[in-house]
Amino acid sequence: MTVAVEFIVEADGGSRGNPGPAGYGAVVKDDAGRVLAEAAESIGTATNNVAEYRGLIAGLRALLALGAEGGQVEVRMDSKLVIEQMAGRWKVKHEGLRPLALEAAGLARRFRITWTWIPRERNSHADRLANEAMDAAARGETWQASAITSAPESAPAVEPGAEPPNTDAPSLFDDASGAPAPVARTPAAAAGRTGTPGATGAGTAAGGAGTAAGTATSHDRRGHGWMPRATRVATSLLLLRHGQTPLSVEKRFSGLGDPSLTSTGLAQAEAAALRLSRQPYEVEVIVTSPLARARQTAEAVAARTGLAVLVDDDLRETDFGEWEGHTFAEIQERWPRELAAWLADPDVAPPGGESFASTARRVEQARDRVVKANEGRSVVVVSHVTPIKMLVRFALGAPPEALYRMHLDLACLSAIDYYADGPAVVRALNDTAHLS
Repeated sequence: MTVAVEFIVEADGGSRGNPGPAGYGAVVKDDAGRVLAEAAESIGTATNNVAEYRGLIAGLRALLALGAEGGQVEVRMDSKLVIEQMAGRWKVKHEGLRPLALEAAGLARRFRITWTWIPRERNSHADRLANEAMDAAARGETWQASAITSAPESAPAVEPGAEPPNTDAPSLFDDASGAPAPVARTPAAAAGRTGTPGATGAGTAAGGAGTAAGTATSHDRRGHGWMPRATRVATSLLLLRHGQTPLSVEKRFSGLGDPSLTSTGLAQAEAAALRLSRQPYEVEVIVTSPLARARQTAEAVAARTGLAVLVDDDLRETDFGEWEGHTFAEIQERWPRELAAWLADPDVAPPGGESFASTARRVEQARDRVVKANEGRSVVVVSHVTPIKMLVRFALGAPPEALYRMHLDLACLSAIDYYADGPAVVRALNDTAHLS
């Protein structure tokens, strides 16, 4: 029986010297062959096979960014090696390819994939993108996606003045940075894929909050905009990330290790506390992670507001296990296979640590407890990068990979309103006006 294909991913990579200056290209199409997204990048000196795997990974990440998880996909490449290895018919014998193959396999498990080898002449689009990326690098430039002209007619154009999709792909981890997140330079036309009205409205609110930091969380909690007015006042969670620690200065993984705030971190906490003690916040409850850096930040808010600090253990940061205190580069050198698997699959945990899927479950439970116990109140929740990003993702109804597309600064403020008879609404994200 022939299975109907929903999406097509074509990927390629090349090296001018093998090894030599290398780059990859990938294109995502719908079942009618219309282009939905493109990705390309120069990757420095590498072999053809490394570049080909990087192209495959970029194509699968671009597909995830379009919300196609679980879809029926045909992957087409002119690399017999990559296709046969991904299909499980050939073993991955080269040590240098194994981390890439593991990462690609982890991404592939999130779709229903048919692996198809095609002649080079039928892979001209991805080949062109790879060469464009290498040519741009040779000129000292960075490849930029061109406008998509063959997008489906049902995909509305981006409105004038709208921001393009965020492709900064910042660090996902608390206090660590420099990790490679899913990187697909998806053209703006792909942003036209439709979703539910609630999700679309929430996303717009989040984006607007970032550009109007000074007033982002100054709001009437009785309903808003075109959405139906809620019958009750919202429960507002003001999500405050803790201040600077020694590990954040050195960009090291910081999970359940318990460093205290630096002098800069204490000053950041005080600045946030001063802001939250004033109008329009009217803070009524403070809940914090049990870890010292969060408790110190919460205590600064408590000193300004005269409120007690409640502790919820499920608001703690992800347990990074053996990776605690290490930089990303150190982890990549000592645990390359484990890191590749972890980056590709939220169900995979660091050695001796906790998976993001497990973190998500406990953070969701903490959210439910806090909202239920404080209906109609304004609650400051002091936590860490991963739990705060999880709460934003849940509110937006976004997939797990959305975590890689948010950035949270130290001591930043985000805000989510929860309505008993309506959707959650993201009011602010990464607001640092109090640190200016």
